[in-house]
Amino acid sequence: MKLAEFCLLQKTGIFISVFCFGLLFSQQKISGKILSENGMAIGNVLVVNVSSDKKIYSDAIGNFTIEGSVNDEIRFSKVGYERASKKISAYDSSLNIILIRIPEEIEEVEILNLTGDLNKDSKRLAKEDKVAKLQKDIGLPKPPEVAREKAPELSDAFVIGFPMAAINIDALYKVISGDARRMKNLYRFEDLQRHLKWVVNRLDAEYFGSLGIPKEKINEFLQFAFLENPRSLDFVKSKNINGVVFEIEKVIPKYIERIKSQTKNSTK
Repeated sequence: MKLAEFCLLQKTGIFISVFCFGLLFSQQKISGKILSENGMAIGNVLVVNVSSDKKIYSDAIGNFTIEGSVNDEIRFSKVGYERASKKISAYDSSLNIILIRIPEEIEEVEILNLTGDLNKDSKRLAKEDKVAKLQKDIGLPKPPEVAREKAPELSDAFVIGFPMAAINIDALYKVISGDARRMKNLYRFEDLQRHLKWVVNRLDAEYFGSLGIPKEKINEFLQFAFLENPRSLDFVKSKNINGVVFEIEKVIPKYIERIKSQTKNSTK
């Protein structure tokens, strides 16, 4: 073998050795433990080496091991916690990662005017909406709003475009003929009936009776409450029955006076 070939082979072997050595030590095992703010271990945290896109999950007691190199960014994420990241600067020590819990909002609590009588107060509480509760528990989306044709406005009859405007004949006819107005009135009536039914299905007649409202006047009282205290209707639309109860009770004295006045006038 010639000397030149021997030197070339030797250089190639050195290069390969250096390359393998660098490759061996460029990817190390990065280990550590993931803890909460109060020092409790957090398991099942997603650990991602952003530089190499390698991913693993921490074990049940927060331990993790992932391949990484110096200057790699390691990211840690888990539902309910703020995301954390760490840039690798050395291999000589394990990492302690602290995840901070995201504060959870507490639902508004409505305080009802209770009488102290367990039997009466238990009947005044809203009946549980089992369908809505099930949808919330399993994460189902809310049912769609009532599907119906939009009542057109005069502006809907004219479509401005380029190079010329167009006329929506159907919308124009409904506005001029009064169909649009009748549609709006019908929709308001349907909405009112749906709101009344929703409340009545959740508050029994005995509850209204305890407030001095006879069964045959329940719908009349609710309509009165919606007009006198629109906030009560807002709670109906948001499906908050306890809010509805809290608000409609504010107008009871005024409605009772109205009933007494009507009774007096009828007996004259």
